[in-house]
Amino acid sequence: MKPRITVITIGVDDLERALQFYRDGLGLPTDGIIGTEFEHGAVAFFDLQAGLRLAIWKRTDIAYDTKLSTAKPSPTEFTLGHNVGSREEVDLIMEQAQKAGATITVSAHDTFWGGYSGYFQDPDGHLWEVVWNPEWEA
Repeated sequence: MKPRITVITIGVDDLERALQFYRDGLGLPTDGIIGTEFEHGAVAFFDLQAGLRLAIWKRTDIAYDTKLSTAKPSPTEFTLGHNVGSREEVDLIMEQAQKAGATITVSAHDTFWGGYSGYFQDPDGHLWEVVWNPEWEA
């Protein structure tokens, strides 16, 4: 399999609330909610970087589309890593996320491996790590 992941879709309970968090709170670019003319089709896409988008879609619509039952979500199933260019940028984004309504689960701190990171949960419980790795270019 060639790595061709172009969309990361996360399930949300309230599409409007999630849109406000990601668009207005975090400043991610989007055309807003589209697909409302289709039953189970309302979704919003956010441009992240060249060739990659984040999608928010109602959990109930994902369940319908996949023929799976909804279950209680666990925030520890995966994390979304947002790599930045400096320790200061970690602090700024963590503050921005908190102002947007995120819950800080781990404040920004020096890591055991020489980086700097913190964790927050979006209003639907998805876990984000904001991280500066001195070995990576952001």
